Amino acid sequence: MTWTAPTAQDRLEIMRSTKTVAIVGASDNPERASYAVGSYLLANSNYAVRFVTPMTPTVLGHPTYASLADLPEPPDLVDVFRKPSELSGVIDDAIALGARTMWLQLGLYDEPLAQRAAAAGIAVVMDRCLKVDHAQFHRDLA
Repeated sequence: MTWTAPTAQDRLEIMRSTKTVAIVGASDNPERASYAVGSYLLANSNYAVRFVTPMTPTVLGHPTYASLADLPEPPDLVDVFRKPSELSGVIDDAIALGARTMWLQLGLYDEPLAQRAAAAGIAVVMDRCLKVDHAQFHRDLA
C-alpha cells in the first residue's frame, strides 16, 4: 500500500467537514508555530480548538489536555507539532480515538506511519501547515 498525498480539493473537503481540531504539541510561547496556528484557528475558523500538552495548564486562555485520550470528545482533526520520534504514539492515540484526519505540520513526513493511519481509515496530510492551507481556502470555508 502506498500513501498518496491529498489533493488541494481533498484538503478543502477535510477542512470543510472538520468541527474539532486537537493541536498536539501546543505551546503557550508566542514564538512557536503551534501557538500561531492555534491563535489563527481561534480567530479565523469555527473549529472547536483543543490544545494538547502536559507542559502548561492553558494556551491562549484555553485549558490544555495532557494527551489525546484526555479530550472531552474525539477530535475530527489532529494537528501534530511533535518530534518525528513521537509520531507513532500520536498516530496510535488518534487511531484509538477514531480521529478522522492526521495533519502533520511542516517538516513532518513518515510514509509508513501515514500508511498505517490510512489503513485504519484516517486521512493523512503531511508536511503542510493547517494555518496556511486554511488561509488559502478561507473564502471557500466561510
